[in-house]
Amino acid sequence: MSIDLNCDVGESVGREALDNDTAVMAFATSISVACGFHAGDPGTMHRTVEAAVARGVAVGAHPGYPDRQGFGRREMALPPAEIADAVVYQVGALEAFVRAAGARLQHVKLHGALYNTVARDGTVADAAVGAVARLQKDLFIVGPPGSQLESAADRHGLGFAAEVFADRTYAADGALTPRDHPAAFIPDADAAARRMVRLLRDGIVETTAGNTLTLRADTICLHGDNPAALAFARRLAQALADAGIERRAFGLTLARRG
Repeated sequence: MSIDLNCDVGESVGREALDNDTAVMAFATSISVACGFHAGDPGTMHRTVEAAVARGVAVGAHPGYPDRQGFGRREMALPPAEIADAVVYQVGALEAFVRAAGARLQHVKLHGALYNTVARDGTVADAAVGAVARLQKDLFIVGPPGSQLESAADRHGLGFAAEVFADRTYAADGALTPRDHPAAFIPDADAAARRMVRLLRDGIVETTAGNTLTLRADTICLHGDNPAALAFARRLAQALADAGIERRAFGLTLARRG
């Protein structure tokens, strides 16, 4: 059994953030790099990509709403065509840095409020995924399993990687618990690691309501802006190894389309 461990990185400006991102890359097999709209800047994108390529970590783009003040976590009522243009702009910028580093872009994972919107809104999902498909047909889309985003990826002929979260909890309906809920985050790295091993072995995760959900997973996400991201990555990597589960970028195990 193998699983990808991904982390959202490049989401701050400054050397300190890059150092933390680089440390996490010792455990991650894929990263999703902010593309300048919700966070990051060209220099951070460049350095983050170079660090990942040097370590053999697969790279994806992490585009979001044009909302730096709100860190891309505020939903914006943008027309589908404007969302498509924003996705092309951001993915194209990140892909250029990846190509300049002599590597290949693996995936696109939408950020924050845009990620949540495309999970439930098929029109917005079609706009975003269609934009990616026009850029490059062999990119994977990363998102919630069974979502509108997965359906859009299938319609546009793109591969899809089902994502679950190590440091977030799930509500009874399968959505991530809202960030303002007191139980939205899992504060203990050991508890998070146990949950993920159980999910991979048994296909289930317990919700905040006490019931269990059936989920499939191709990749496990850790949020890079979590101050405990490095501790979580280290503990999760160890728990996976102890369970005999190999860490491997999903681009090496899932079939590409196109």
